[in-house]
Amino acid sequence: MFCYSNIAKGNITAKDTLATDFDNLPPGLDLRPWLLSIEDMEGQVTLQQVPTLNFSHNVSLFHDSKKNNGKGHDCWLRLSVKNTGSEDSVVTLFAGWHDHMYWYVQEGRQLQLLVQTGMMHDREDIRRWEHYAFPVKVPPGQTRTFYLHINNQFFNENPLMPVLYDAMQYNNFRNATLAHFRKEAAMIFMLLGMLLVCLTIAIINYIQLPDRSYLYFAAYMLGLILFFALRLDSKPYQLSIFYNWPMLKYYWDVPALLFCFYLMYLAFGKSFLNLQERYPFMERLFNIFASCIGGIIIICFYCIARGLYQVPGMIYSYVYLATLLPLLAVFAALAKRSRHHPLVRFFLFGSLCFYMASFGSFLMLIRPLGLISALGELSAPSLLIIIGVLMQSMFFLAGLSYRNKLVHHERTRTQELLIKQLNKNKELQHKLNEQLEELVKEQTTEILRKKQELEEQRKIHLETEYNKKLTEIELKAIRAQINPHFIFNCLNSIQLFVMQRDYEYAQKYLSDFSYLIRKTLDFSRRNFISLADEIAYLNTYLGLEKMRFENKMEYELAVDPLIATAELEIPAMLLQPYVENAVKYGMTNSRDHIGQLLIQFNQVEPDMLECLIEDNGIGINRSKSMRTLPKHHQSSGMEISSNRAELLNKMYNTGIHIDIIDKSEKNSVESGTIVRILIPQL
Repeated sequence: MFCYSNIAKGNITAKDTLATDFDNLPPGLDLRPWLLSIEDMEGQVTLQQVPTLNFSHNVSLFHDSKKNNGKGHDCWLRLSVKNTGSEDSVVTLFAGWHDHMYWYVQEGRQLQLLVQTGMMHDREDIRRWEHYAFPVKVPPGQTRTFYLHINNQFFNENPLMPVLYDAMQYNNFRNATLAHFRKEAAMIFMLLGMLLVCLTIAIINYIQLPDRSYLYFAAYMLGLILFFALRLDSKPYQLSIFYNWPMLKYYWDVPALLFCFYLMYLAFGKSFLNLQERYPFMERLFNIFASCIGGIIIICFYCIARGLYQVPGMIYSYVYLATLLPLLAVFAALAKRSRHHPLVRFFLFGSLCFYMASFGSFLMLIRPLGLISALGELSAPSLLIIIGVLMQSMFFLAGLSYRNKLVHHERTRTQELLIKQLNKNKELQHKLNEQLEELVKEQTTEILRKKQELEEQRKIHLETEYNKKLTEIELKAIRAQINPHFIFNCLNSIQLFVMQRDYEYAQKYLSDFSYLIRKTLDFSRRNFISLADEIAYLNTYLGLEKMRFENKMEYELAVDPLIATAELEIPAMLLQPYVENAVKYGMTNSRDHIGQLLIQFNQVEPDMLECLIEDNGIGINRSKSMRTLPKHHQSSGMEISSNRAELLNKMYNTGIHIDIIDKSEKNSVESGTIVRILIPQL
């Protein structure tokens, strides 16, 4: 009886040991009743300690759908199996797809590693999915103990439901899983194709019309393409081009959502709607929020690098919930302005499509998963999310096309206006030439008439009066020569801008030029003008020259604060030729890429005004040596102004004195010219 009781006791199978015939395995055997488990919350359990630990039944550990643990999950499962069959056969244990999985068999008091796999380190293309089926090999009549170590670092844990299959059953399960996920992969591939088309259109349009809106939209599309392409890497039995970088799908999960749906969305909206000019307050809000999102993305990358995968998910959940109402407020504010700004409609409709799709997907997840798990699944590309992304992309792309059309119409209208303005300028030029010719004829006739009168009244008038009248008439004739010379130079500048198709600068140049023409005609009738008028005239002229040189020159007009510019008078058009000469030769210095021009007005004495015109050009001596005109050429404006000064001195006894100094004569290192003009106050 003692021997019989010992034999009977040895044949009794423990309650936590699965005793089954491997040749007649039930289909899809649920292993939860025979699995014992422990959870390693601190991650401190060593391989040597595992066989000595107390395992227990924990039904809450298992789940047949995704579960948001809020943090990483590390657990050990122990399975004791007895083969009651007569043949040595192998069955397969499948527990799901997890980040890190280690399959051990107990040999004595040691654990031997049989399989090591996981979604965070598998790099063997599509065959990596076969690693998740663990072999359970037990000789007939024997019992073996196996251990499965599962370490999920990501806060969203895939289904954990251990099942035992034979070869045929596992093959059927594999085919069913492949068919299920193939539908999701086909949907993602369709989305990737459409996003790629949108990206291509954006790049082509940017080449045709360089606009930041296209760059932001292209970056948005590129981020979405990478995000959805990485979703394939977590679909069982679906080929992904990123299988060599398994960690990339974790790095570009939550950061991708923040980058695409917040950062690039804000940047695109700011540029597309031109918020800086139309809605500056909203533009400031967009900038502040975009800066915050940029900082959050950096924090997410840091947390992922440190292995804190649950933190970015929590951050995104808070950001998503915190922005629901502010986004509605922004949409409402934009809706009020959509009547006056047609581009707002495209942006508003696209934003609302994705907003409603995202919120609808979130509501649909709450019921089966609960609020916490639903927040964790916000990054999952559901059908509603895909439809929302496509609708948003289509509206944004349509808005960009409409914006391109508006820009094209605006350019066409601007060109038409410029052509009309150029035609008017030609007419104005023709009229000015006729007026100048008539003026020269009138002045010539007047000179001849005055000469004749002076000859007839030579005996009546004093010689001094005769010289004064003659000098005044000659002064008017010289001033009539200055006007065509200046107008010719300005018209050449306008023609240069038109030939370069710089219509914006051409239009501004024409406006300033018309001001100069009016002032020139006005000054030509007057011998003296106020210093304030002369400064305004020179400032406008130098502004035109700066535009013509494409901002490669800088100028400054400095006036002594003691000078009453509105009361002090100087000869009209006396300084302009020297300033023009300084601009001409001051921009050709090879050592200085930017020409510098300084004009100073100083009160050197109570009745003496000093005007200094200083440039950093090649200098007066070098400019003379570089001239290619014949020696008898006498069209220089400086020579005309010098003659005017002499005539004014004779007529009004003013004592105007002009000095031209080459800076290289004093210092060989410096170059340029200084024109010093002393004008006594009348």
